[in-house]
Amino acid sequence: MVETLSYAAAALVLPPSSLVLLALLGLWWSRRARRLGLGLAAVALIGLLVLSTGVVAQALIRTLEVAPLADAKAIDAQAIVILAGGRSRGAPEWGGETVRAFTLQRVRYGARLARETGLPILVTGGKPGGGRHAEAELMRDLLRDEFGIAPRWVEAASDTTYDNARLSAAELLPAGIERVLLVTDAWHMPRARPVFERHGLRVTPAPTGYLGQAAFRPLHLVPNAEGLRIAHIALREWLGIAWYRLRG
Repeated sequence: MVETLSYAAAALVLPPSSLVLLALLGLWWSRRARRLGLGLAAVALIGLLVLSTGVVAQALIRTLEVAPLADAKAIDAQAIVILAGGRSRGAPEWGGETVRAFTLQRVRYGARLARETGLPILVTGGKPGGGRHAEAELMRDLLRDEFGIAPRWVEAASDTTYDNARLSAAELLPAGIERVLLVTDAWHMPRARPVFERHGLRVTPAPTGYLGQAAFRPLHLVPNAEGLRIAHIALREWLGIAWYRLRG
């Protein structure tokens, strides 16, 4: 419940919600101070349009994305850790729940790394917001049924990136595993890597799911929903990084 509220609070302080609320506030305030109120509304709407352009959204997300892994076989790691990236709880064709796209691409890349290196896999992710199946359980089934790989560890109690790190370390360190390949989205790695290292693991980033590397197209100058989605992800990650640094 606490994590659900924190996600809701973050959604309110980030675009588009924050800018829409600012525009509404400006319109309401214009009844008292017309120029100030309309100015606030205009700033909010212009900001919404700017953040919705692909060129701005990709520039924001590129500030987070780290370089790809050069050669997995040359890395002195002992295990692969794959972070969950969300579930879909409205998937009747999959029995009600399945992995979301972020999780799917992380699992796919983790499976490739496992084949290249022969390293065992830990999957981590709980049930933020409730539901029947933990994300790690869905990832385990996906790896087993569609990639032919059985993860060695299934950490199914974590609801946040911080918990992913804490509980994964609790599984791995007692088994003598300190060096890991960490699989998550390239834009999520700057928040994930430090917290895993803080809990005693030596991390080699294995990023996937790049969002800011597409070649420029004229369409990137036109506001659209995809641009706004990418900008929202970037701003949410920077907010998360700031919060993790504050909490220590």
